[in-house]
Amino acid sequence: MNDDAHLFSALTVRGVTIRNRIFVSPMCQYSCVDGDATDWHLVHLGSRAVGGAGLVMAEAAAVSPEGRISWGDLGIWDDRHVDRLRPVARFISEHGAVPAIQLAHAGRKAATRRPWDAPDAPLPADARWETVSATARAFSADSAAPRALSTAETAALPGLFAAAAARSIDAGFTVVEIHAAHGYLLHQYLSPLANDRTDEYGGDFDGRTRLLLETVAAVRDAVGDAIPVFVRISATDWRNDGWSVDDSVRLARLLDHAGVDLVDCSSGGIVPNVPIPVGPGFQTPLAAAVRLQAGIRTGAVGMITAPEQADQIVRTGHADAVLLARELLRDPYWPYHAARRLGHDVPAPPQYQRAW
Repeated sequence: MNDDAHLFSALTVRGVTIRNRIFVSPMCQYSCVDGDATDWHLVHLGSRAVGGAGLVMAEAAAVSPEGRISWGDLGIWDDRHVDRLRPVARFISEHGAVPAIQLAHAGRKAATRRPWDAPDAPLPADARWETVSATARAFSADSAAPRALSTAETAALPGLFAAAAARSIDAGFTVVEIHAAHGYLLHQYLSPLANDRTDEYGGDFDGRTRLLLETVAAVRDAVGDAIPVFVRISATDWRNDGWSVDDSVRLARLLDHAGVDLVDCSSGGIVPNVPIPVGPGFQTPLAAAVRLQAGIRTGAVGMITAPEQADQIVRTGHADAVLLARELLRDPYWPYHAARRLGHDVPAPPQYQRAW
């Protein structure tokens, strides 16, 4: 790990060089048609590459139709999705950023409305499907109970992620991230708050982590040794009887051994109504704990807004990169403003240099 790192130093992972430590966090846009990316994605993600971010990660892409959070979600379960994603990945690369994509399955949190839809708005017929999970427990009192996946169905899930990863590389993405956070399917297997299975995919820590580790192995095999693989986790459920930071450190050691290159440390999402101490950088200590104790690269995410704050996270070794979400929605050119504040000379695209 580089003791001289700062926000605008390059980071090289498996031969992929990322020009700075500012990563665009995957943010669902709910603007797809049957899983296909649209012009919105080209403009939305492309503008963050033009804006100077080092890595631009496309939103959670469902590895199966039933894995979408909503009917407007991005998909990567079919070869036809590749053609719509290829121009997005190409544009990101052409403008100096590394194109990445997050692979996901929503599990029991699938088949919901888009965030801006009225709560009583009827769902289209093709927007309703059976949800699945580690067990038949619903996410909340207002949610439909999912169907518990069988042992055989669970064992087949890593193959879906591996096939999606191979399509992602075909589309031109050079980093893939496995989504095992925020209460979605892989997190539903990890957390004792959602997993009370009695087969080999439940029970103790080894059983509950089995699916994620099998998924990592399948994805690593699908993409080969040259492609960086990240994993996003909820590093704590914020409940004493849930997944803990100690669990995350233990898991991170296993992920490192399995060929994961960076653990993207978020938190929460497995059950509703949990008090979370939200505030500026509130999840950064989670990334720091995993990095220090497991010896693996980490990314910090969550209410990181000021350039000085982001730079301090990297300089002090709390994380190897920062993932910005809402701040980059508000300002796609945040990296340029941050560079100026921090005294770095970051070249703008030639089309924009008259403004510099």
